Amino acid sequence: MRAKLQRMKSPAHIAAIRFGLGLRLGEAPPAQPEAWLLQQIDRPAPPPEGASLAQALEVRGKDLAARRARNPEGDPMQTRAAVAELLRTETLAWASRRLTADQPFRERLVDFWMNHFTVSRRSGSTALLIGSLERDAIRPHVTGRFADMAVAVARHPAMLIYLDNAGSLGPNSPGGQRARRGLNENLAREMLELHTLSPAGGYTQGDVQELAKILTGWSFEGGREPYGFVFRGRNHEPGEKRLLGRRFGAGEAAGEEAIRFLAEHPATWRHLAVKLARHFVADQPPAQAVSALERSLRESKGDLGAAARTLVALPQAWDPPLGKFRTPMDYVIAAGRALGLREGQARLVLAGLGSLSQPLWTAQQPIGWPDVAADWATPEALMRRVDWAFTLAGRMERVDPGAAAEAALGPLARAETATEMRRAGSVRDALTLLLGSPEFMHR
Repeated sequence: MRAKLQRMKSPAHIAAIRFGLGLRLGEAPPAQPEAWLLQQIDRPAPPPEGASLAQALEVRGKDLAARRARNPEGDPMQTRAAVAELLRTETLAWASRRLTADQPFRERLVDFWMNHFTVSRRSGSTALLIGSLERDAIRPHVTGRFADMAVAVARHPAMLIYLDNAGSLGPNSPGGQRARRGLNENLAREMLELHTLSPAGGYTQGDVQELAKILTGWSFEGGREPYGFVFRGRNHEPGEKRLLGRRFGAGEAAGEEAIRFLAEHPATWRHLAVKLARHFVADQPPAQAVSALERSLRESKGDLGAAARTLVALPQAWDPPLGKFRTPMDYVIAAGRALGLREGQARLVLAGLGSLSQPLWTAQQPIGWPDVAADWATPEALMRRVDWAFTLAGRMERVDPGAAAEAALGPLARAETATEMRRAGSVRDALTLLLGSPEFMHR
């Protein structure tokens, strides 16, 4: 009963916190929360600007050439400066967009799918391409068809590099016979295990190998025009393949056919439903929520817009509020928005992510960042959050703590938090109490 009463008096803040990135300082809560969320699904904002894939690949190619050559052409220092500037521009743009986004639900969906299809800067040669992956392969499909997104991601050079498919050779292909090396199974394995079916789908090691053969030849051109995806027929394994009992022929088209087959498999709908429910509802998602999302994906053939609308309609996504522990990314962005950080202060967001052990685009494994409290709510991690909040609050002496509390939590703030904030001896202490409160740690 208490949870229902809370929802009745605070749906606007629940919408902004649970589905979005938190309200910005001075931003009015949405008058019609569900309509506000649905509008973000149906009317996307213009796509963000950024370096084109060709520009990123060109800079990356020059950097690799300079590192490999004993006597490189041009100035290696100038090349390294270009790399640093492009990466700085891309990461600051990422943070700035989230600080100022007026479609925060859509941004959260983008980040969810970026984590689902993780590419990490820990593989250094991918760093310059991740911004393009988001703009070119994720954003266009975030409320479109999952199969289209899966194909776009698999064709993107960032993924082809990260999971080593660019150099995978069919053992019986002309390229494989000449090089005397063969398959790399990384992309095929992660596509089956993480991107589509999950282990519950019942695939075998043989299926991994067959998919790896199907995807041989999927590579990219990074040193000259035309930059981007290419199919290298000389490296493609000839002959028929069998994946999960289905026959696939040879050639580039078979790769896309196989990815779409996996993306529309019933086990994939279940896997995606569980992940969406875990992210938006609870660490242990209710069976009813998972079933509703699975049914939506199945009946719509993977329409992610339909799945997002189902999320908004789920009663479990609203009750009880503040049931999900915020990851460092959620926490830092929400804090920055509540305290009114501007685009020019985006570096504070990036620094915060590093301080709280979730630096941008650096997941340690292809499975991406964890999405449950047990992985983030350790005593040490909580102390680091309070330390970071105190440091950030020290830069915000002109912020009205009451206005920040209204943006951050509104009626979801506990009476104890409001009382302690009023008693605080300084603006800095009041803001630290707000950002360090148990309720702000959750969404």
